[in-house]
Amino acid sequence: MTKRFLQLADVAEVLDISAAQAYALVRSGDLPAIKVGGRGQWRVEATELEGYIQRMYAQTRTFVEAHPFGAETD
Repeated sequence: MTKRFLQLADVAEVLDISAAQAYALVRSGDLPAIKVGGRGQWRVEATELEGYIQRMYAQTRTFVEAHPFGAETD
C-alpha cells in the first residue's frame, strides 16, 4: 500500500534536494503540507507533491517558451 503522507525527508529524496530546501518549500506555501502529532511534524500528501511537480513542469515550460535557448537579445 502506498503511503498517503510523506515526511519531509521523503519529499527531499523524491525531489533530490536537501531537507532544508524541502522545509523551505513547505514554509513558503509553495508545497502544501500539514503539521501532525504532538511535536508538530510536517507531512506532505503524495498527491500534493505530485501536483507541485506538475506545476513546476508547467512553470518551466512557460519560462523556456519565453526565453528560448540561443535567442538573440537586444
